Amino acid sequence: MNVHQPQPYVGTPAIALTGIGKSFDALRVLDDISLTVRQGEVVALLGTSGCGKSTLLNIIAGLLPPDSGAISMNGDVDVAQSSSGDIAYMFQEDRLLPWRNTRANVAFGLEAQSFDRRTRHAKADAMLAHVGLSDFAKSWPHQLSGGMRSRVALARSLVVEPRILLMDEPFSKLDPQTRSQMHGELLRLQAIHGTTILFVTHDVEEAVVLADRIVVMSPRPGRIRSIETVDFPRPRIPTDPAINEQIRQLRLEL
Repeated sequence: MNVHQPQPYVGTPAIALTGIGKSFDALRVLDDISLTVRQGEVVALLGTSGCGKSTLLNIIAGLLPPDSGAISMNGDVDVAQSSSGDIAYMFQEDRLLPWRNTRANVAFGLEAQSFDRRTRHAKADAMLAHVGLSDFAKSWPHQLSGGMRSRVALARSLVVEPRILLMDEPFSKLDPQTRSQMHGELLRLQAIHGTTILFVTHDVEEAVVLADRIVVMSPRPGRIRSIETVDFPRPRIPTDPAINEQIRQLRLEL
């Protein structure tokens, strides 16, 4: 009898970039970016402002075309033709629709997948339970705290069951305690669903707490300076001496 053993880090990469370049007029923003993100991996794009992190994420999402290079997602070389359920994008702002309640905001992404209303609401309610907001399904965005709104945005991103989740500094506007709670929530849900996550941050501590690997970028034009592996088991406490040392070394590199 053949027994299948899951191997999340072999086979077709979730994301493969080769020689990506991008300019805006005379400004060279990205130069020769090559990177492979493995299935089920959590990878951080880390760098100072202006190093092209968000531009690279937008190219991966298909929101911007690269000037040069090649990109594939789950083996599909045409990002624009990838299934809408393959990729979800969580922006820096929560972008909740003010005329929709919490349940309807979470269910929004399911409308493109042709689910009927009852199924959309059932899936939204299940995801709200995952993020601890079942009691706020009928609340409006203006009635929610910043942390709760971030949970709704996370639920909206994950309810479509994407294979890849792209995140552009989604927790940067939260206070430290709420941000730490959201880190734990993200990792818990990632462990359940096996989602590949690529996220942008300029926060070294956040990168070390969340990522399996950290892609350190240098600015003007944006290039990959180094790729650092984070070998510590989760959950990671930044005050742990070994973890704190990796945080310190990365800050020196930046």
